[in-house]
Amino acid sequence: MDLGTREVLEALVLPTHRGGSPEIRGALARWPGRWYWADSGKTRLVLIRAHPGGRGPRWWLHAALLLLAAVCTLGAGAALAGVWVPWDSGGIRGVVVGVGRFFGGVLRGDWRLLLQGWSFAVPLLAILLVHEFGHYGAARRYLIDVSPPYFLPIPPSLSPIGTLGAFIRMRSPVLDRRQLLDVGAAGPLAGFVVVVLVLIWGYATSATADFPAGLPAGAGMTAWVSFAGEPIALGDSLLTGWLRRWILPGGPSVHLSLPAFAGWVGAFITGLNLLPLSQLDGGHILYGVLGRHQRLVAGGAVLSLLVLAQESSHWYIWVVLTFLIGGGRWTHPAVVVPHRPVPVSRRLIGALAVAVFAITFMPVPFVV
Repeated sequence: MDLGTREVLEALVLPTHRGGSPEIRGALARWPGRWYWADSGKTRLVLIRAHPGGRGPRWWLHAALLLLAAVCTLGAGAALAGVWVPWDSGGIRGVVVGVGRFFGGVLRGDWRLLLQGWSFAVPLLAILLVHEFGHYGAARRYLIDVSPPYFLPIPPSLSPIGTLGAFIRMRSPVLDRRQLLDVGAAGPLAGFVVVVLVLIWGYATSATADFPAGLPAGAGMTAWVSFAGEPIALGDSLLTGWLRRWILPGGPSVHLSLPAFAGWVGAFITGLNLLPLSQLDGGHILYGVLGRHQRLVAGGAVLSLLVLAQESSHWYIWVVLTFLIGGGRWTHPAVVVPHRPVPVSRRLIGALAVAVFAITFMPVPFVV
């Protein structure tokens, strides 16, 4: 079958060659593409090869977006460090004017000042890069036609982190649930390793401190940062709580260092991406494991987020965004061959991803 720029052949192996005979292994070694066994008994093969030609990646665009994201996250880091203020005055007008002021200042040489935010920008971009290239590498393993990561920069006058994350674009259909599960899980699992390392570094450079006056110290808030002189209260996931109590025991709350906040953001983004909804990573993974039954878990997740929105109203925004990303629904679209079973090894990967979701998800990350 043809899947866009890819050709997929499904082969039923003769009984004399099942299990991987020398003849089959020799033929597979000469196959000009990728292949995998479609069943645990090694009776069926899936062989994939790319059609010649096709459009290559526009590396200049991906590099430009990454550079712009680096500039914006450096600006956010400098504002978190208190060495730069991203707006002239309060209100919407001040924030909008701050966008032009930010980019104009970068061109006039402010980038030297922004470099002081490197200990936030570098670990945060590392988390995002490893996450997205986890997806990219898994997709390339199956010869899925996929783009390199597109970064989404946002000026620090509009966001205290300087980016809306990143995404890859798949330009050929996903064949079966095994491929979908592997590609969906590779990103958050790879990024999670970096998140843990960054959080350990970050908490080791943070300090226990009481909440500044006026911050909502209740409702699960355990840490805070100061952005351009304005304190922001932050909540915990199981992961950030465990690491905080291990590295900084006994303190009432923690004033996060720049790398600690980068790790906190990385954990927050990981938990969001692993929600079992539509086209999020968690939706890919859960559809890979459960097939069409993913819709039942997704419906429960939507109801749970609406309940959490009573404590932290940003969840309303995230539910709306999830519907927009999923084309108006919370269920995952079918793959080309949805009935093919998923190997036990892949189900274990799915279970690991669910465990990562459980320890990174923040029910009340901040109060809006």
